[in-house]
Amino acid sequence: MTLYYPLYINGEFRDSSKKSDIINPATGKSFAQVSVAEENEVEAAINAARQAFDNGTWRDISLSERKNFLLKISQGILNKTQELAKLETLNTGKPIKETTFMDIPSAAKTFEYFANNLEKYLKDETLELESAQSRLLRQPQGVVVLIVPWNYPLLIAAWKMAQALACGNTVILKPSSLTPLTALELGKIIDTVGQPKGVVNIITGSGDSIGEALCSDKRVDMISFTGSNSVGKRILEYSARNVKKLIMELGGKSASIILKDADLELAVNGSLCSIFLNQGQMCTAISRILVEDNIYDKFLEDFLTKTKRIKLGNGLNYETQMGPLISDEQRRKVMAYVEKAKTEGAKLLYGGKIPNDPSLKNGFFFEPTLFTEIKPSMQIFQKEVFGPVVCVNKFSHLEEAIELANQSDFALAASIWIKDTSKALDLANKINAGIIWINTYGMFYNEVPYGGFKQSGFGKELGREGLLEYTRLKNIVIDKTENAKPLVNYWYGF
Repeated sequence: MTLYYPLYINGEFRDSSKKSDIINPATGKSFAQVSVAEENEVEAAINAARQAFDNGTWRDISLSERKNFLLKISQGILNKTQELAKLETLNTGKPIKETTFMDIPSAAKTFEYFANNLEKYLKDETLELESAQSRLLRQPQGVVVLIVPWNYPLLIAAWKMAQALACGNTVILKPSSLTPLTALELGKIIDTVGQPKGVVNIITGSGDSIGEALCSDKRVDMISFTGSNSVGKRILEYSARNVKKLIMELGGKSASIILKDADLELAVNGSLCSIFLNQGQMCTAISRILVEDNIYDKFLEDFLTKTKRIKLGNGLNYETQMGPLISDEQRRKVMAYVEKAKTEGAKLLYGGKIPNDPSLKNGFFFEPTLFTEIKPSMQIFQKEVFGPVVCVNKFSHLEEAIELANQSDFALAASIWIKDTSKALDLANKINAGIIWINTYGMFYNEVPYGGFKQSGFGKELGREGLLEYTRLKNIVIDKTENAKPLVNYWYGF
């Protein structure tokens, strides 16, 4: 039986005349269908969010009431963990171990964290000045459009929505047209907690068809986008028609630096996770591994051995370590990067092709792929592949490693593997990246901000800094001069 999901607008589940099939990337077959928003539905969603903010109760309810709504959403996600994990695996192809133990519980914890900390972070401040008092108020931005990518559909939706709602905004969530199902399930959870109508609206559709209308409309006060650099640039153009607040997380080409005194087993295992988790379809994927020449051969030997052991398969199988890519189109893009690397002279050490296992033939599978002998000028070293493709380079001295790591238009993430923490901190200070992990990879915490620089975008998600992105800061100045007679009041009053 095919699953079906309508849109969620103004507290109601709404069908549209246009429908879209949702493909399981492990089988290449449709298993669900969703309504697709067209002009009327986009207009209805924007209007609902605008009316709910301007004339509704949401932004004016107490912080404790807002907290309770977020906690109910968190618990609603936890109550459906098994169902959501299976659905996320069916829709994205990623192994069910990842969705069960990482994606779904992490999404719930995000709502819980911001629920429990919104009163602390959104507290008004009072500053005593020389002859006045300033009161700094954190207020919601207004209507916020949340645009979520296909690699972490529920988790990134939770990041954005939890923060936006915590601050009192109303939202329009647009999940990727490839992976909208868990976002639409989130709409069901929200509907059951009694949130006021219009506060949350969830509409599906391609960026090409509805992105311009959402991002250029003057009734929208803010856009929070995670996705590709090329789409991000289009959103910047759309939003320029009516100035609004933006958060842009646009991907990366992240590097790790592995020094000779690193724990080699730790570095190898961490590096495997950093590029092959979620089939390499991560903004923070460490696709450039830089290894000091003293340990390069040993690292490469161990890394290659373990890469060959990675088990590809249907994500619903708990033994699967790597699932398919999201689509045939994405696989063709990855293959094009691989072929370009070979023509430019990079050495393909392993993988680089569609697996010949008959049981995988209908899905969008691609082998974990390892290149060596890469020059910094090569496309494979510079461009974001967004697939299970890694370059392993050697370096002789630390300055060379720093130069190679920073030789990118992106500046999102990095890893450093070394036993000397003080040396690692000094090195981290010289690496151009928004988040740097030392002797680990991919540790995201709700307590601390995440976001990059350069072509990786701007703005932060998570932490106090991320939450406050979804607010506007108002400064109210109260005169405190003696007898309430400031000089400015008499400047022309003689």
